[in-house]
Amino acid sequence: MRVWETLVLSQRAPGVAQVTMARPAVFNAFDETMITELGEVFTELADDASVRVVVLAGDGKHFSAGADLQWMQRASAASTQWNLQDARRFAAMLAGIENCPKPTVARIQGAALGGGVGLTCACDIAIATENAYFAVSEAKFGILPAVIGPYLVNAVGKRQAKRLALTTTRITAAQAQVMGLVQQVVAGDALDVAVDASVTELLAGGPQAQSEIKQLYAQLEVGPVSAEVRELTAQTISRVRGTDEAREGFAAFLGKRAANWIPKA
Repeated sequence: MRVWETLVLSQRAPGVAQVTMARPAVFNAFDETMITELGEVFTELADDASVRVVVLAGDGKHFSAGADLQWMQRASAASTQWNLQDARRFAAMLAGIENCPKPTVARIQGAALGGGVGLTCACDIAIATENAYFAVSEAKFGILPAVIGPYLVNAVGKRQAKRLALTTTRITAAQAQVMGLVQQVVAGDALDVAVDASVTELLAGGPQAQSEIKQLYAQLEVGPVSAEVRELTAQTISRVRGTDEAREGFAAFLGKRAANWIPKA
């Protein structure tokens, strides 16, 4: 098994991989190495047929403080071309999490700042403790949340995203839940119980169906339902209805048994 420099990859449960950011001394701030490793590990997990769900966590008191300031200081002294390649790696890493065909769950405690907010938004489901807090803090350093911007807008809407980016205000977990940044807030000692409950729900769904959901919903936008969108949805469901997984799902339901994709207890 590969040993990662900034991450710990473990099996949380059968079919469930946990990726833990493991730089607690700097509150799991990420640099070039962690960005590269996050991109690589999500690529590997996307291709691993034994993995059904991926949990993203942070070691220690905080989820992620975002960009490592020493990394940002190096970037400020580097050429535009270096910064472009560096930013492209960051963008590719977030896209890898967003586009992972497996459901992803962010397990959040303490701080999620800057890029840590981006990681939160890139995951399908985000569960936070009551003491968690969030800030899109880039403007304080004279830069902007560019790469995480699309994920933030998708999570909370354009107007809230602009407010968070412009003001760099810190918001509580409860405020984050109201605006859709996270979907669930729990007591600190209930975080893993809540994450495991969500994972159990995810494991009950067909893995191919969940992959199809992620692909289809990535193409949908809020607004009028056009003829093209109606055709896309009709083509998708007509194709998926004829799959082996769909036949198994209906047979399991009618037979009052667990579907064959649900891990055995």
